[in-house]
Amino acid sequence: MEPAEGPGALDLHGDEEIIEVVELGPPGPDDLAEEMEDVDFEDEGAEEPDAEAWESEDDEGVEDGMEAQDDSEVTFSLHSASVFCVSLDPKTNTLAVTGGEDDKAFVWRVSDGELLFECSGHKDSVTCAGFSHDSVFVATGDMSGLIKVWRVDAKEEVWSFEVGDLEWMEWHPQAHVLLAGTADGNTWMWKIPSGDCKTFQGPACPATCGRILPDGKRAVVGYEDGTMRIWDLKQGTSLHVLKGQDGHQDPLTCVASNQDGSLIMTGSVDCHAKLVNSSTGKGRCVAIGSRQAAPSRCRWSAG
Repeated sequence: MEPAEGPGALDLHGDEEIIEVVELGPPGPDDLAEEMEDVDFEDEGAEEPDAEAWESEDDEGVEDGMEAQDDSEVTFSLHSASVFCVSLDPKTNTLAVTGGEDDKAFVWRVSDGELLFECSGHKDSVTCAGFSHDSVFVATGDMSGLIKVWRVDAKEEVWSFEVGDLEWMEWHPQAHVLLAGTADGNTWMWKIPSGDCKTFQGPACPATCGRILPDGKRAVVGYEDGTMRIWDLKQGTSLHVLKGQDGHQDPLTCVASNQDGSLIMTGSVDCHAKLVNSSTGKGRCVAIGSRQAAPSRCRWSAG
């Protein structure tokens, strides 16, 4: 086969061959004219569309007088707008914390939906909420960057702090330590309730997701520019950085690790999921998804 020449030529290797070439550019006037010739505008037998054909998406599957069936065992209904986050207490799984668009967060009993207390004082939508590893504390964070921590048994606020626009928040798996990422690229770490603070400065773009690894000594943080960093929490130093061709080409959306923290999985808007060795910072494999289904969450099986 002779080498292709000219702009837009395809460079083929070995025994590769072109099966079909599809023109992806916009159709020209001649193409549109040919398509229009096949359209019959005077089909007298065609019936007028009835009203049912013009139902909106909100009307689909809903008939007059019918209500959606509620199969839930317990309903908590104190929020007055959309609920953005929910978490169960890890020690007993008997308490839940929810935060929402109404600038409110509540701690309530899962068994009967009974309110324990409101995490009051937020001034924007509450998008992050979670219990500490032993369920002693619960933390809530809103979009403006106001983070509050409450002692569950006393139902009282014990600490608060205000950062930049909040992207995510994560409790340490073994200690009363809170980690959070913000839109200015910083990752913050606090001891609770003393408030002793340390910051990890990333690139000049939002820290979009993060996770403390199971050893409790390292954290992996993903950024809007496609970079992933593994941080030493004690020293405050970056152990490994994946960027460029080794990283993602679009913002990271999620990170997770296996049970011993030896492997990290990352997901991105670029529709790729990558598996990374946490000790070396080297990629192990890449999974490529559909452009219509970028990964938004990643989880590791407990098995």
